[in-house]
Amino acid sequence: MDPQQTSLQRLHNVEKRIVRVLELAGSVMDELASSTGPRANVLADHCREFMRSIKEIQTTLREEIKSACEYRPFEKCDYSARISNEICSKKLEYIIKQLDDIKESIN
Repeated sequence: MDPQQTSLQRLHNVEKRIVRVLELAGSVMDELASSTGPRANVLADHCREFMRSIKEIQTTLREEIKSACEYRPFEKCDYSARISNEICSKKLEYIIKQLDDIKESIN
């Protein structure tokens, strides 16, 4: 993965490679339908490039998915911890009030 490229640029390059893979598949079909018969070396070259491209596409997409899963913009945010503490504080205030009420009713 090229660190100089943005994720969007890498995905755009994947799209271009997918188009190329489809062109290769079309070329293979044309070669197989040729009236003179398929040329083994042309088929082998196309198939080799097809497999290499598929592997590159798969690798790039896997890296992009992994990168997207690791992206956590609010990771350093303490909002949930603050809200949790606020809720606990309110619960404690309520319990203290209840205990005070029980204490008064006993006296």
